Amino acid sequence: MKPSRTWIGALVSSLALATPALSQQLPPMESIARIGDVIRWGGIVTSLFVILGAWMLLRLLGAFVGRFSSQFAARRLTMQKLNTIVQFLIFVVTTTIVITLSFRINQTLLALIGGSAAVAIGFALKDLVASFVAGITIILDQPFQVGDRVEFGGYYGDITSIGLRSVRLQTLDDNTVTIPNSKFLSDITSSGNYGALDMQVGMDFHVAIDQDIDLARSMVTEAALSSRYIFLDKPVVVHVHQVLAENLISVRLSLKAYVLDTRHEKAFETDVNLRCLRAFREAGIQAPSLVSSAWIRQE
Repeated sequence: MKPSRTWIGALVSSLALATPALSQQLPPMESIARIGDVIRWGGIVTSLFVILGAWMLLRLLGAFVGRFSSQFAARRLTMQKLNTIVQFLIFVVTTTIVITLSFRINQTLLALIGGSAAVAIGFALKDLVASFVAGITIILDQPFQVGDRVEFGGYYGDITSIGLRSVRLQTLDDNTVTIPNSKFLSDITSSGNYGALDMQVGMDFHVAIDQDIDLARSMVTEAALSSRYIFLDKPVVVHVHQVLAENLISVRLSLKAYVLDTRHEKAFETDVNLRCLRAFREAGIQAPSLVSSAWIRQE
């Protein structure tokens, strides 16, 4: 998992906004003198090393979590949740250290911050602050968690990170989608597993109406139970429905089963479908076929 770099840009932008605000309020020479009184020039160099160290720490943390998760799959979601919390704490601590090293906390600095904060937040950091507040809301309210398989805005995949500005979603076709945090406050999000490794998977099978439905249902159930990806601690259910669409009449067998790990969702679907197709072919169970409306009325 790659740590978010958004907070570094936000920190640099916040520091840069102080100089124009001061020069607008004071005469040129007095502005320079005041800036020299507020800024610790030696501390700025140290702050750059602090930021670099924090960035390297985030990279090492992400690499460690990735290796640990691949070796201990049962602890994968727990490690990813802890990684999100630690990243946020590193951001807060780094910001505090940089401000302490780069500025002298006195009345001039406090007046400068008070005079320019509204303008900076209202214009330059408006969207960033909105996404930051939304990110805190997501972490506290937890509509989804890191590692969850969710559907949002037409995208379906795994949540890989929850950052200060955005959420990253890895789709099943290996695309990384970045979604601003503020989007999740007003739109509906569907989570398939909500913090658990297992997840329910639905599959439909259609057979002709004149076939042995009980046999077909038992075959679907057996195909699911014998899959290597099945999560046996939760029930396997097969619902039977008669479907009539135009001139096509059939029986739909709806399978509801749980996959052992969300990462194996498509492998589980493929495995069960192949088993069912083979079993249907060996038992001679036919697929739906076109029938006339007169035949339907006779039935």
